[in-house]
Amino acid sequence: MKLSVLDRLVLLNILPQENNYTTLKIIRGLKDELGFSESEHKVLCFNNEGGGLKWNEGVDDKEVNIGEKATDIIVEAFKELDREKRLHADHVSLYERFIGGQICT
Repeated sequence: MKLSVLDRLVLLNILPQENNYTTLKIIRGLKDELGFSESEHKVLCFNNEGGGLKWNEGVDDKEVNIGEKATDIIVEAFKELDREKRLHADHVSLYERFIGGQICT
C-alpha cells in the first residue's frame, strides 16, 4: 500500500502500545515498515515548527507491506478511536481506506 509521510505518521500514532506477545511482535514489524530510514530523514528534514511537526514536501509515497493481521490491528485501532469519538481530521482518509464504507458502532 502506498502511504504518504502523513499517513505513516498517523498510523504510527494509532497503533496500540499494549497487547499480547504475538500481536506486539506484529506491531513492532509494522512500526519498522512505517518508520523512516536515515536517508529519508535527510531528505525530509523533520523539524518542530510552531508546535507541529514539519517536513519537506514533494517526497514520494512509500510502498509499505501491511499483512492481514497488521491490517486487522489497524482496523481495530480505528474502530476504537471511532467508538471513543477520538478520531481527528488527519485520520479520515486512512480510516476510509482501511474501514471503507463500514459504519462502526
